Amino acid sequence: MTTYRAPVQDLQFLLDDVLKIDRFNNLPGFSEATRDVRTAILSEAARLSEEVLHPLNSRGDIEGCTRHEDASVTLPQGFREAFKQLGEGGWIGLSGPSEYGGQDLPMTISCAVGEMFSSANMALEMFSGLTKGAVAALLVHGSEEQKQRYVPKMLSGQWTGTMNLTEPHCGTDLGMMRTKAVKQADGTYRITGTKIFISGGEHDMTENIVHLVLARVDGAPTGIKGVSLFVVPKRLVNEDGTLGDRNAVSCGSIEHKMGIHGNPTCVLNYEGATGWLVGRENKGMEAMFVMMNEARIGVGLQATSQSEVAYQNAANYAKERLQGRALGSPASPDKPADPIIVHPDVRRTLQGIRAHNQAARALVLFSALRNDVAHRSDDPAIREATNDFMGLLTPVIKGVLTDRGMANALAAQQMYGGHGYIVETGAEQFVRDVRITPLYEGANGIQALDLVARKLPRENGRAIRAFIGEVDRFIEENGGNDGLAPATVALRSATSDLKTATGAVTKFAMSDPNDAIAGSTDYMHLLGLVALGYMWAMMIKAAQEKIAAGERSDFLAAKLSTGAFFLERTLPETALNLRRILAGGKNITDVPAETF
Repeated sequence: MTTYRAPVQDLQFLLDDVLKIDRFNNLPGFSEATRDVRTAILSEAARLSEEVLHPLNSRGDIEGCTRHEDASVTLPQGFREAFKQLGEGGWIGLSGPSEYGGQDLPMTISCAVGEMFSSANMALEMFSGLTKGAVAALLVHGSEEQKQRYVPKMLSGQWTGTMNLTEPHCGTDLGMMRTKAVKQADGTYRITGTKIFISGGEHDMTENIVHLVLARVDGAPTGIKGVSLFVVPKRLVNEDGTLGDRNAVSCGSIEHKMGIHGNPTCVLNYEGATGWLVGRENKGMEAMFVMMNEARIGVGLQATSQSEVAYQNAANYAKERLQGRALGSPASPDKPADPIIVHPDVRRTLQGIRAHNQAARALVLFSALRNDVAHRSDDPAIREATNDFMGLLTPVIKGVLTDRGMANALAAQQMYGGHGYIVETGAEQFVRDVRITPLYEGANGIQALDLVARKLPRENGRAIRAFIGEVDRFIEENGGNDGLAPATVALRSATSDLKTATGAVTKFAMSDPNDAIAGSTDYMHLLGLVALGYMWAMMIKAAQEKIAAGERSDFLAAKLSTGAFFLERTLPETALNLRRILAGGKNITDVPAETF
C-alpha cells in the first residue's frame, strides 16, 4: 500500500521566497491570494490529496473502468464521490473567472494544487485537468452564449470536458482528419466521424460531458488550414440550461491500456451529432492550441507528480528495508542488517530524483506565474515577452519533464529490487501511469522537432536570446555573492554549452536541416537542464537568504545539499548533449531505411 505526503512546505517556499508572488499584489487576482489564503488552500488541498484521493489510487488501478452494452461507462468505486468533493469545494474553478463561477485566483495556485491532486491520483485528476483545458479554449474563442451555457457547469464540476483530436489514421498530422461537419439551416453542424484516445470520453461521474471536437466543414481547404473546432455536448442543453436529449455521440469501446486505468480512454463515434462552431470556420487549430498548450504544461506537471510520489515511497522503503551492512561499522548493530538507505548508490539514486522533482516543480510554477502576470497586465511588452517564453519553454516542460519523470519512476522502482515488480508495493503502478506522459499531447520527439524547427528560429531567435539573456543577467547580478559562486559557475558553464549548441543548430539548419533535427532531442534536454539549473540557482539563493536572516531548519539544509547535488552531478550533462548536437546527423539520416 502506497502513501503520499503533499509537499506543502516546498510549495510555500517556492511561492513565498523564490517566486516572491506577493510582489504582484497590485494585479487582479493576486491581491486575493494572500499568504494566509495560500496557506489555507495548500493545507486543505493536501488533506484532500492524502485522505480522499490517494486512498482511491490503487482501487482505481485494480478496478479500472467498465463499458456496458448500452455504451455507458462506469468508473471505479469512490471516484464519483471524490470528484463531487472537488467540484463542490471550488477546486476545478480555482482560477476560473468569477463571472462564470470561478474564484479568479492565479493559475500558479491551481498548478500547485494540481500537482498534489495528480500525485495522489493521476487518473482522477485528469478529469479536472481536461475540463479546465476545455474551459480555457471556450473562454478565448467561444461565443458569449457558449461561455454562459457551458463554462459555469464545467467549473463547478457538474459537467466535465474533453478534447477530441486523434483519429484512427491520424495522430500528430491533424491535417489528415476525416471527421466531417455539415452546416444546418439553424446554424448548427452535424458531426460525423470517429475519434480515438479520448481521455474521459464517457463516464457516469457527471451528468454531462462537453466534447471539443476538431472536424472538417464540407468544402474546407485541405490540410490543417481546413480544420474547425466544435462544441458537441454528450447531452443537448435546453435554452433554460436544463439537459435535453442524448446527442448522437457514443462510446464504441474503451482501450485496454498499460496504466491510468481509472480514466477511460475512449473511442467516440459521432453519427450526425449536433455541434456548434467555436470561433470561425477553418480556424480550429487556433482554438485547440489554447487547450493543447495548457495540456502540455499539465502533462509535464503530471510526470513531476508521479516522480514525486514514486520518490516518496521509494525513500520510505529505503529507510525501512534491511539488507546488507554499511561500509565500516554497522548503522544498526542491534538489527540483522542495516536499512538500505545507508548505501551510497541508494542515496545517489534518491537524491537525483529529489533534485529533479524540486527543480521541475519550480519551473512549472515559474512559468505559470509568468503567464499569470502577462494575462493580468496591460503592458504589451510583457505580453510579447511572455508569449515568447511560453512558446519556447512549453515543449521543454512537456518533453524534458516527462522523459525524466518516467526515468525517475523507474529509478524509484529499482530501490525495491524484485519487490518493485510486485503489485502489492505499488511501485509498478507509478511506472505504468507515468509512461503515458511522454506519449500523449504530442510525443516527445514532436516536442523536440517543434522546439528546434519552429520555436527556435521564430522572430530571428528572439525567444532563446531573451531566455539566455535572463540567465546571464542572474549570473552577473549574483557574481559577487561568494556563497552562490558554485551555482553561478555551474550555471555559466551550462549556459555556455547552450549558446554553442544554439549556434550550431542554427548553422546546421541553413546548410542541411536534417543535421539540426537529428540533434533536436539533445537540444531540448540541454535547454531543459539550463532551465532547471536556473531554478536551482534561484532556490539556493532564497534558502541562503533565509539562513542569513536567522532561520535554521532541516528543510533549508536539505535544500542546499540537494541543489549542490544537481549542480555537481546533473547539470554537467549539458556537455554530453552538446557533443551529440555537434556530431550532426549524417550517421542517422544517411543510413538506408532498409537496414533497420
